[in-house]
Formats: sequence, structure tokens, C-alpha cells
Amino acid sequence: MTKPSFGWVITPAARDAAAAHTLMEDNRRFIDRVRGTFEMLWVEDHFQWATRPTLECWTTLTFLAARYPEFVLGPLVLGQSYRNPALTAKMFATLHWLTGGRMVAGIGAGWKGDEYEAYGWQYPAARVRIEQLEDAVQIIRSMWSQSPATFEGKHYTIRDAHCEPRPDPPPPLLIAGAGEKRTLRVVARHADWMNVGFRDVETFARKLKALEAHCEEFGRDYRSIKKTYFGFLLVTEDGAKPEPRPDLHIIHGTPEKVAEELNRFKDLGVEHFMLRFTDFPHLAGLDLFLEKVLPEL
Repeated sequence: MTKPSFGWVITPAARDAAAAHTLMEDNRRFIDRVRGTFEMLWVEDHFQWATRPTLECWTTLTFLAARYPEFVLGPLVLGQSYRNPALTAKMFATLHWLTGGRMVAGIGAGWKGDEYEAYGWQYPAARVRIEQLEDAVQIIRSMWSQSPATFEGKHYTIRDAHCEPRPDPPPPLLIAGAGEKRTLRVVARHADWMNVGFRDVETFARKLKALEAHCEEFGRDYRSIKKTYFGFLLVTEDGAKPEPRPDLHIIHGTPEKVAEELNRFKDLGVEHFMLRFTDFPHLAGLDLFLEKVLPEL
């Protein structure tokens, strides 16, 4: 079985105002550690976590693209509501072109309701946001392949929109989300890559079964969609447990236990892991991963 690839998920939010001054230096130390081992850098798309200083996703991606030319980059993932989908298509095309083809276009329906309210966006029901997501990815695809592009969807419309220089080849389109009835249906129709995070192995397997069923409905080859997993890790010699989080499955334990769980995800077909370590900004967990977990995957 082919070895999976790995991406480091940048930590864009500092613990407090004092930690903000060292936030990018802390991330730099992690990036320097994974050079030559990890292939990608990912940035989440959020604007606030209460009062914690938080870096905006696209600005941070542009900075990282210039500073680290050896990495492929992507948002994990852009909330479709936060930017007009035609603008999103243009932003992806431009940065993909400027970086020589180093982008993965990650997008999702959006979920953080407090952020929508704080920044003045409407926060419709999940069903509507998923419909908007499907419109958005079709607009993005059409603008990357046609010039000019016209699309009339249920929620978003473009007319004679140009996106030059168009990306050739275009970046892979990653759609994140775990909703079995609607979101994974959009993934089956439109995505090159899928992403589900923070679930245990059994739940992840169920999501893949749902995706496979949608692919069969649309006549899509399930194997053509690249499977990815976003995981939080706590790796310790003594197998310490993290603070319980009912909304977040944390892969934790000794290096042997962590490797065993990651291999179960790999056996389900995961080809790329996006990782964040819960002991950030300390390097102990990452060092254990690189030394004792990675060789077992």
C-alpha cells in the first residue's frame, strides 16, 4: 500500500495577546521540523475565536506561499459564505498561477455561526448553506475552464465572468464536510479530494460508506476521490490522555498506539493526513511523531 502524505495545519490563533507576538515564530519552528517530510501547509478559514488574536486565512496563505516555496498549500477550508464564489475562483487561480501550481482549493459550506453574526453575514440553515456550496463549486469550476463563464444557480449567479490567467491545470478541488445526506452528495458530484476530520475510525468508515453510495448513484468512480483526514494528535511516551472534548476526537497515546490508529485510517483509504498537535507550541509531540510514528505508517 502506498504511504500517505502529510500536511501541517498552521495554528492561526494565539492563546492571548502576549502569545500573538510569537505566533508565527512558533509555527515557523514546526514548519522547519517537518521540511522534507511533510508536503503541505494548511490554514483554517476563521476570523475570530472569542478574544484570541487570529490570523486571516488567505493573507496567511499568501505569506506562506512566498516564504516556503517547497510546500503545496491550501485552506482547510474556505467558508463559501465569506467570499463571493467568483472572487474565490479568481483568488485560487491567481495564487495557483503565482506559485507555479502549488494550491489545493479547499472549500466547505461554513459552520461557525457566531462568526457569521459578528461579521454581518447571514447564517441560513445548513440545507441552504450546502446548496450555496454546490452553486459555488460549479461557479469555480466553470471560471477555471471557460472564458467568459456564465452560470445561474439557485443562490449565486455569474454572467460573462473572466478568470484570466486561468489555472492550467487547475488546482484539485477539496470539499470538506461530513453530512451523509447532503454534503457528501456534493462531494460525490464535484470533488477531487474529500475531507472529514475529528472523527474516530468507525465514524469515518461510515462517512466513506455514505460517500461510496452517492458515487454509485451518480456513476462516479469512488476511487477517483482522494480521501483525506484532519486530525488532532497528542503523542507522549507515557500515553497521557488529553482533556476530554465531546466535539473532537483526538488521536492520542504512545507512539505505538497513535501509529496503530493512523494505520486504521490508512487502511480505509486515507491518502493524506492534515495534522495539528495539541501540545503546540511545544515540539515534543511532533518530534515523537517524526521519530517513532512516521516510520510505522
